[in-house]
Amino acid sequence: MDLLTGEFRNTLDEKGRIPFPARLRRELAEDSLIITQSVDRCLWLFTAQEWNNFSSKLMGAASPFSGRDRSVIRRLIAPAQTVEFDKGGRISIPQSLREYACLSKECIFLGINKYIELWDAETYKAYLEESESSFREAAEGLSAICL
Repeated sequence: MDLLTGEFRNTLDEKGRIPFPARLRRELAEDSLIITQSVDRCLWLFTAQEWNNFSSKLMGAASPFSGRDRSVIRRLIAPAQTVEFDKGGRISIPQSLREYACLSKECIFLGINKYIELWDAETYKAYLEESESSFREAAEGLSAICL
């Protein structure tokens, strides 16, 4: 699998189906993805292999005796579901996950190397505006990285 990168806009239909970007689809070997809530108000989509890597690391680092760890596990691991591509190249987003991410009609897929984010377009626009100053600070902190 090559790196999953790019920003793609698509429209969610009234049944919760959304066309998956063809360029991202070509990079995947599977006919399904694992979808779950993210830390932000968007959804994360993983291949089965990347999900196994991610969830194994998370579960290995978490303790069921820690309230903080249980909170993270409940938000990221518990809501995860498998979604399959239909013949039209769409995926159906489960209702509970659509509600969590406030997905309406216009949505944005973001390829983030080993996983994909799915945002409501308006929520993503607001996120970018709200996080501009913290982004600039974080970017400044990466000044040691040479291109």
